Amino acid sequence: MTEQSCQRPALSGKVALVTGASRGIGYGIAEALIARGDRVVITGRNEDALKEAAERLGADRVLAVAGKAHDEAHQADAVERAMQTFGRVDYLVNNAGTNPVFGPIADLDLNVARKVYETNVISALGFAQRTWHAWQKDNGGAIVNIASIAGVSASPFLGAYGMSKAAMVNLSLQLAHEFAPVVRVNSIAPAVIKTKFASALFENREEEAAAGYPMGRLGVPEDIGGAAAFLLSDAAGWITGQTLVVDGGLFLNAGV
Repeated sequence: MTEQSCQRPALSGKVALVTGASRGIGYGIAEALIARGDRVVITGRNEDALKEAAERLGADRVLAVAGKAHDEAHQADAVERAMQTFGRVDYLVNNAGTNPVFGPIADLDLNVARKVYETNVISALGFAQRTWHAWQKDNGGAIVNIASIAGVSASPFLGAYGMSKAAMVNLSLQLAHEFAPVVRVNSIAPAVIKTKFASALFENREEEAAAGYPMGRLGVPEDIGGAAAFLLSDAAGWITGQTLVVDGGLFLNAGV
């Protein structure tokens, strides 16, 4: 038995599926869930990066399933393999997302907008449908959708991304209403988190970017991991249909 395995908590008996978890926010969430004893299925587009993430997290408690989030065959494969390997899927975290465009919405390529929605929203609905029918409908559980503050406020030059994340917030409301009382569904709206995905928003100017945050820093994946772990726990057993803004106090600056 390795030193790492000796230090790990006993298995909780719960299983989570976290999309887009080879790095960044998804990895931080998977790490937080494993730290409390859950087993986790992680997905991502890059098979090599996903394998490396699984090794770091601990291959004995992680199943890696590579594929594109919007691919329905991949969605089916991930849920089926979770059921085959672990026998259950208690928790779903829809984190996979894309933002391939930066610029005014007046000039937004509509095909790009469709791609953003397909990856950020439709894939989340697909995974939710599949985990619901595979396990949660009869056994309960919880879902967390990763939205963004771009989805709850105007976000200049991030219009397609912001619209898709607003749709994620509403998707959480719809699912929370339909899946109650068996499954709780909430969303998290992070501000800027220090990940490769968001690097264009702070690279080479982190101090300047963080200056507007009352907490004095940008977020890190662990901040979202802790929030997700809470919402996917019995401590949040009476919370559903909510959007938890995790922004380091950024919205405080919107006051008069």
